[in-house]
Amino acid sequence: MSNARARYDRATAELDPPFAIVDLDAFDANSSALIARAAGKPLRVPSKSVRVRALIDRTLARPGWRGIMAFTLPEAIWLAGHGTADDILVAYPTAGRAALRRLATDEKLAATITVMVDSTDQLDLIDALVPPAQRKTVRLCIDLDASWRPLSKVHIGVRRSPVHSPEQAGALAAAIAARPGFRLVGLMSYEAQIAGLGDAPPGRPVRGAMIRAIQARSMPELLARRAAVVAEVRRHAELEFVNGGGTGSVAATAADPAVTEVAAGSGLFGPWLFDGYRQWRPEPAAFFALSVVRRPNADTATVLGGGWIASGETAPSRQPLPWLPEGLKLIGTEGAGEVQTPLIGPGAAGLSPGDRVYFRHSKAGELCEHVNEVHLVQGDRIVDVVPTYRGEGQAFL
Repeated sequence: MSNARARYDRATAELDPPFAIVDLDAFDANSSALIARAAGKPLRVPSKSVRVRALIDRTLARPGWRGIMAFTLPEAIWLAGHGTADDILVAYPTAGRAALRRLATDEKLAATITVMVDSTDQLDLIDALVPPAQRKTVRLCIDLDASWRPLSKVHIGVRRSPVHSPEQAGALAAAIAARPGFRLVGLMSYEAQIAGLGDAPPGRPVRGAMIRAIQARSMPELLARRAAVVAEVRRHAELEFVNGGGTGSVAATAADPAVTEVAAGSGLFGPWLFDGYRQWRPEPAAFFALSVVRRPNADTATVLGGGWIASGETAPSRQPLPWLPEGLKLIGTEGAGEVQTPLIGPGAAGLSPGDRVYFRHSKAGELCEHVNEVHLVQGDRIVDVVPTYRGEGQAFL
């Protein structure tokens, strides 16, 4: 890793932190590894894990990747307007009235974008905004709850859709089929307890064993239930796709015969949360750099800024990880602060004001909410500078 630090220092010698870089060699290697793990099934790139149009374009230009999973409808409309993709699935239901009106009255957008639903209430909202006779046909995808419920009132996984059983999915599909102005084209299920939980968290062997036990029992249940759901939904609609998975479960999800495509995005950047997975660990590819500004004592080096905290449960796992130089760690009583972050460990002794420390974000695309541009590095050179969503004036959530 010392060689990587030297390369990044040479490439960014003229820059003042804070700034973000993406190592294109590592990014492309991760893209290739994900394609290989998908074993021939197309990968859909979740845009929220990237949030840089140039890097989304770079990903979709490679065989093996097809389509975008957007996180809001306004974002999907924006991406479609730029010609980024002609197949965009919005991963979450939307109540944005202006965006829904625009989608429903624009022929090209209606053919490009698929919106997510999990109840007829969402259909009622669209009908109230633009009646069926006054709109284009709206493409729909059902969000299937992929959580594991081994016992009554035991819920393992994220709380997303109320549609859990084949019967519930079939009832919603039948309701969609009976209503004019809608066309059911897809089914999605995100197995967060498998794709989003590292099964080998560093320094936590007991938690790792528990997660592996959960995953070993949850996946067979989901495989059987998802197959039954797909069969039931197909009684009412000709599905174009069945989407599943995430970076942490690409190989396992791709092996499911009921799934036709897999979502994976975080693995392109390789955030540090994915260091806790046994099956595959992406190469670290995205970093942000901060400047050392003072030395409170011989054992501590303090950088300016640093509190780029990830979403999710409030826990140390959501803090950024000091990566280069090696041998640095956060102080437990302070963590990563908005204006300063003290660092300790063997690596702190050799740092002086003006030196850089490279951090890895806990998650992927959230890094890009803090910078207007990303510097693309190959070897020891910056080969391009591209705007993030923020740099293009866009903030979707």
